[in-house]
Amino acid sequence: MSGHGFHVHGPHDHEVEHVAQHGGDNFTSRLAVLTAILSTVGAIFGYMGGHSQNAALLYKNEAAIQKTAASNQWNYYQAKSNKQNLAELSITLTTGEAQEKYRKEVERYKEEKKEIKAEADKLEAIAKEADKKSELEMHVHERWALATTLLQIGIALSAITLLTRKRWLLVGVYGSAALGVAAGVAGYLHL
Repeated sequence: MSGHGFHVHGPHDHEVEHVAQHGGDNFTSRLAVLTAILSTVGAIFGYMGGHSQNAALLYKNEAAIQKTAASNQWNYYQAKSNKQNLAELSITLTTGEAQEKYRKEVERYKEEKKEIKAEADKLEAIAKEADKKSELEMHVHERWALATTLLQIGIALSAITLLTRKRWLLVGVYGSAALGVAAGVAGYLHL
């Protein structure tokens, strides 16, 4: 217990402190250094995983905003279509100047709808691109999360190896650490 609150040491922490205070064998020292390195790399991978997850959420949010804007444009397009339909109906129900006025309105609505459609298509394309970017970032996030988990397994196996003194467990430590680093490299390279 410390003066600032309750603090509990795990068995691995106790062993590392014991080695630091009283000296220890080469096996224990090397394993303690390996554990510290794995912890540091794991912390970096955890940070990168959080970063990629945040980026994925931002891209997904951008996609939602653009989809809403595109939907608004399509609603506007539909409103213009309705007005055009009413003008076309008015052409059949009128004659003379009134009929000519409605013909001009129909043409105006057709032109306005072209511009509205182009804008809606543009917004949909932006939304699709943002969705793709979000999916890519989530894929990368999964790589970082896997890398972090594998390094945490390596750290846990390191603690078990240190406590049990079973050197054959080092195969699991090195294997898990190697797989974790490989997953981290895959995340870094966006694979």
